[in-house]
Amino acid sequence: MATSAVPAAIDALLALLQAAPELAGVQVLDGPPAVDMAAADFISVGWQPESDDAAQLQQRFAYAGARRRDEEFVILGWLESWTGDADIRPRRLRAFELLATLETILRATDAAPTAPTLEGTVLWSEFTAGALRQQFTNEGTRAGIAWAVAGRARI
Repeated sequence: MATSAVPAAIDALLALLQAAPELAGVQVLDGPPAVDMAAADFISVGWQPESDDAAQLQQRFAYAGARRRDEEFVILGWLESWTGDADIRPRRLRAFELLATLETILRATDAAPTAPTLEGTVLWSEFTAGALRQQFTNEGTRAGIAWAVAGRARI
């Protein structure tokens, strides 16, 4: 019996993002970047700058008898668009395009009815929060969004 659904949920979210045709050319990372990501678009699952948390979870007994547990969790992530020019607007728009793809991947559709369950790994999941950060650097402009995907599982 699994102690937590979080590892499977992270793996499923990564797989969905990596398979999305809208993200062709975008690096989808498992955790923090291992190399300099300047002049690139990327999405990181389980990492946000200035935070050591990859995910947060809480559990409680699902019902009397203490045989099953309900788990609520939040997977944290970061996405970013960075380029060598000085115009922030295109980077901000691109960051929100990446966020829209993430949010859409989690919506149920006729073609993907199990999307909110992260391919059956959880009862449900959804995009719940984001925070835009914009920055001018000596290497150009960047816009990033710290994001959170919440979910619930029975283990």
